[in-house]
Amino acid sequence: MSGFTMNLQLFGAEENVITSAQMAKAREVDFVTRFNQFSLRKLLEALGVTRKIAMMEGTTMYVYKTTGTLQSGTVAEGDVIPLSQYQRTKEAVGEIALEKWRKAVTAEAIKKSGYDEAMRETDKKMLQDVQKSIRTKFFDHITGLNGTVVGATTLQAVLAKSWGKLQVLFENDSVEPVHFIHPMTIADYLSTATITTQTAFGMQYIQDFLGMGTVVMNSLIPQGMVISTAKENLIMYYLTMTGDVARAFNLTTDETGYIGMHTSQTDNRAQIETLIMSGITFMVEYADGVVIGQIDATPTLQSITVTSTAGTASGDSNIAVSSYSPGSGEKYVYKLGASAAPTVTYGQKLGSGWTEITPPHDITPGTSTKITVASIDDNGRAQAAGNTTITKNS
Repeated sequence: MSGFTMNLQLFGAEENVITSAQMAKAREVDFVTRFNQFSLRKLLEALGVTRKIAMMEGTTMYVYKTTGTLQSGTVAEGDVIPLSQYQRTKEAVGEIALEKWRKAVTAEAIKKSGYDEAMRETDKKMLQDVQKSIRTKFFDHITGLNGTVVGATTLQAVLAKSWGKLQVLFENDSVEPVHFIHPMTIADYLSTATITTQTAFGMQYIQDFLGMGTVVMNSLIPQGMVISTAKENLIMYYLTMTGDVARAFNLTTDETGYIGMHTSQTDNRAQIETLIMSGITFMVEYADGVVIGQIDATPTLQSITVTSTAGTASGDSNIAVSSYSPGSGEKYVYKLGASAAPTVTYGQKLGSGWTEITPPHDITPGTSTKITVASIDDNGRAQAAGNTTITKNS
């Protein structure tokens, strides 16, 4: 065998060969780039979000509210003018938590569709679902805020009132409004008109709609409602994916650190697994800087006749209502008052302290002497109300 020469290079990887690990890394980079640079960045520009705040996991987020009472301005000559007391308070709205998602593509799926096709299609769907999760948190947040309520009979009128109210709330003529609206609310107004929309992060938006700011369309906003605020009031909080978590799980991210991704091979299950981690949420910082617009044929608080008679059991009162026909999806709620009936304004969100009731119905009012009954829509906002003095079974 003296004439035989063995080429040892045949037993090792060829120089500059593209490995499976490099291909996985390329997919991770492509995913992060599409999420951050081509999608999230475009949304941030549309919403005018300039403040992006990195936070630690478990940190509580707050919104700010202004409360206070204006004292009477009728003061006799020489008397001391009473002080009006106002204060800005913060209210906790939850924590920003690390969110984790995982998917697995099996050998059978790769066999059926091919590696590139199976991974690309599942990546696309996962990207959409991660974006949807972030959008849902944001819209749950803004639809739950009380805000200042305005009402009108058309979308254009509501937008005009909201625009004007924002100028007052922020005391800045250069304020840039952003309005969040259900797509069907836009469609009902425009009918056959053609509009040019843009898309970012799974949301459609129209810039300078009717000359009153940016309109963002999403089906998570109740139909017939317009939620408006100043672009300067929007903040993005996020957990950075470039620290210890990224190193521990070998996450691929970019310089922003908004999202991290890692792909690995699981031999004992014959599948390719993808791990995604992120923690992003959009919020308004100043809750009083939110305007809730209601498009309603009758944008005023309707009247309910509330009647209280002695109930069946001792100390109970029977509550009945009349003179109002609830609209589709509306329901009655009530709240007791010790000496004065609780007040309600049109479009006010009635949550804590209000109890659902189906009149006529017996209640146990205890020491309360007044009751207010309101009819709320499916978003919890008052459409009609009335009150009365409680009569008990003695």
